[in-house]
Amino acid sequence: MSNPHTFPAQVYATRLLKARQLATAAGTPLVITPGPDLAYLTGIVSESFERLTALVVTDSGFGLVVPRLELAILKDSAVPGLGAEGVELAVLDWVDGDDPYALVLELLARRAASSREVAVADAVPALHLVPLLDRGLGVRLATDVLRRLRMIKDAAELDELRAAGAAIDRVHARVPEILRVGRTEREVAVDIAAAIVEEGHTEAAFVIVGSGPHGADPHHEVSDRVIGAGDVVVVDIGGPLPSGYNSDCTRTYALGEPAPEIAEQYALLERAQRASVAAVRPGVTAEAIDAAGRDVLAAAGLGEAFLHRTGHGIGLSVHEEPYIVAGNDLPVEPGMAFSIEPGIYVSGRWGARIEDIVIVTEDGCEPVNLRPHGLTVL
Repeated sequence: MSNPHTFPAQVYATRLLKARQLATAAGTPLVITPGPDLAYLTGIVSESFERLTALVVTDSGFGLVVPRLELAILKDSAVPGLGAEGVELAVLDWVDGDDPYALVLELLARRAASSREVAVADAVPALHLVPLLDRGLGVRLATDVLRRLRMIKDAAELDELRAAGAAIDRVHARVPEILRVGRTEREVAVDIAAAIVEEGHTEAAFVIVGSGPHGADPHHEVSDRVIGAGDVVVVDIGGPLPSGYNSDCTRTYALGEPAPEIAEQYALLERAQRASVAAVRPGVTAEAIDAAGRDVLAAAGLGEAFLHRTGHGIGLSVHEEPYIVAGNDLPVEPGMAFSIEPGIYVSGRWGARIEDIVIVTEDGCEPVNLRPHGLTVL
């Protein structure tokens, strides 16, 4: 797995101190197992196995419970440099036969204020959550604390998202060479996945090639369907850079001139996407951004053809907060990054989607994807 620890240790020290501040304000220590939250706070990239690895954040400090046989993962993380940045992190290693959950309790006992409740990252598996419950701890999700940290990207993160956007743009520029009549969706996807890696990603996290009626399924991946003349094809692709930060961009292609009805409806989709992008500025709510584009389609009788939310946050995860969706009254702030991706889906016939990642600025937004939005006719 790629290692997101490409930033100076001071960046991670700042994040940890902020996490402690927010956890203290919430009155609940944090327990964070491997996943994007742990990577964000420490640069540690690992998977959750049967052996417990857990970062414990309390009002009095930081501790890391880690299997001794996995201590090597710390060398490529921010952990060795945190002390020089004024953050002391106690590493408690353990071997098979020890009780790692007792070590978590030991770290929690060091906190200044006593509590039998902890907030856990949403990536904590039941395998490790249940033993904490069995030891009498009350557990709730740490989403409110951790989302505040990860939603507002720092300058280094924004640079990575810009680089990811440019990399996936280069892939879309190559799609016309790959997408041809007579090829299957799967054959096209294999070549696109290779291009994603060639253009700087560590892997293709997802490749959607939805041709003809398959384009009406927003999460269709690939099949052995042969792409035919006249097909409209949705290509939604992305993946992580070596830093762990992700790209995600959708463009729609046509194998030959589209029917007038399709061309007309696609033009409305472009208007909808522009409307939502234009709505993005500090203080505007996520639901208002969603409504800006959705209202364009609804006014044209296409409201029911737009099946999903307008967007999702992006960073170390492809999908993270904030979610640009009806009912989310969260005001967006500078440094937030999310997709704007309205779509039209006509069951059994065709579909289309236009997706850019945008960064909220002080007075609007900055798209990181710059490829043309029009229906690309091949």
